Parts: sequence; C-alpha cells; structure tokens
Amino acid sequence: MSVNAKYKDSVFTKLFNDEDRLRELYAALEGIEYDPSISITINTLEDVLYMDRINDLSFTAGDKLVFVIEHQSTLNWNMPLRILSYIARVYEKIISRRALYKTTLVKIPKPEFIVLYNGPEKAPEKWELRLSDAFIGLEPGEKVPLDLIVTVYNINYGQNTELLQRSENLSGYAQFVAKVRENEAVMPLEQAVTEAVQYCIKNRILERFFEEHGGEVLNMAFGEWDWDEAKAAWQEEVWEEAEAKYQPILAENQQALAENQQALAEKDRENQELRRKLQEAGIDT
Repeated sequence: MSVNAKYKDSVFTKLFNDEDRLRELYAALEGIEYDPSISITINTLEDVLYMDRINDLSFTAGDKLVFVIEHQSTLNWNMPLRILSYIARVYEKIISRRALYKTTLVKIPKPEFIVLYNGPEKAPEKWELRLSDAFIGLEPGEKVPLDLIVTVYNINYGQNTELLQRSENLSGYAQFVAKVRENEAVMPLEQAVTEAVQYCIKNRILERFFEEHGGEVLNMAFGEWDWDEAKAAWQEEVWEEAEAKYQPILAENQQALAENQQALAEKDRENQELRRKLQEAGIDT
C-alpha cells in the first residue's frame, strides 16, 4: 500500500476546515478569549487546474482580519513569496471587481500571515519571515515599497505550550503528529499512523474528529481504506488483548472459587456428621 508523505498537511486541513475549530484557533493565536459570536468565513483557494487547495486554510474573522495559514512539515524560507500570490487571489475572491473602479476608498480586511510548523528540524518557538529578505541589492535600512511578514509558530508538541493550551484542537493535532513520529521510529509509517489514530481515540485526543473522520485520515495517508473493517479489527484486537491479559486472573479466581466451594462442602459434611452424633446422644440441635 502506497503512503502519502504529505498526510499531515491533509489531516491539518481536514481538522481545521471547520468554523468552530477555526474560531478557537483564531482566539488562541490572538491571545483573546474564545467568542462564539465571531463571524468566520472560510475562503480557502482551490486550484482550478489541479482541483486541489492552493493554501491550507484562509478565512476572515469578522471584518477585521484575513488569515492565510500555511501548515508545513519542512522549513521553507520562500513562504512570503508564496503567500504574496495567495493573498492577491483571496482579495479577488472577497471583493467585487466593480468595487475596484470606485473612486472612494475601498476598505479591505487587514491581513495576517501565519505558518504553523511541526517538522523534525529544530526551530525556535516563534520567528518571522519577510519578503524583503529575498530582495536583490537591498541595502541595510533601505525602505521598500512592498513587504510581507509571515509569523511562524513551532507547534511541535512541547513547544509553544501556552499557545497549545489555548487551543485543544491544535494541541490534539500536535499530539497526533508526535505519536506518529514516535511510532515511526520503530514501525512502518502505515502502521505508525494507524496506531496513532487508535491511541488518540483511546486517550480522548481529538476523539470525536477521529471517530468521525478516521477513515478519511487513513485514506489521506494510504489511499483506499475500509474504516469499518479497521474498527472491527481493532475491536477484535482489544478483546484478544483483554483476554490474554485477564484470562490467567480469571482462571486463578475460578480455581480459588472451586477450592472454596470444595472447602465449604467439606465443612457442610462435617456439620451434618456433628448434628447426627448430637442427635444420637439425645441432644437437640
């Protein structure tokens, strides 16, 4: 079975392609209290040539911000250049072409660009990437007419703990990826992802998400996957493990019970014999 090396990107997009989860993520990134009244509109671009997403997620939060979130599992210093093309198309999507011909100032949502990084390379918890860093011939201190700043957060589990504590979904995703990586050190990736999904469900980490979308998650990694059959196999495995673990204890208890019953029966016979002897001696019992 072939393995999709970009499964993490797909799982991330599937998890957060949801208004409630984006609202929670937005609050966590902004360091504000979760507000269910914040209006979230997903405007992730679709590639018309390849029928696929161009960027992982983009959305507006109220009328103030446009987020373009690019999750990546490898460091990429060209993210500002990539996002530059994305944001222009996002604005085209949310602003009518007729508005461009107006003479009055057209207000647009203030953009914020974020990359959530969880790759294996060591990285600081937070840093910035600037489009101007790529400009040829730029002198120190020289003003530039165009720049784009991307804030990068390291979301590997154990990093940015305050951020992860503010977002249960982001923390759960980080734990899932960490578990896959831990498993992958001792088993094939296919098995590593499968057991990571099982682990998360068992330990109530994104439990509802994996219960509802576990089949899709595994399809993202391996192509066609029979989720119902997989769950049945896992349940069978749980029963087998439980039987192997508790069968000796059950057998020991059954033996102890049998011995107790035998001892009770012996005591009962002794009592009956004692009553018989007392009756023969004319003593009422």
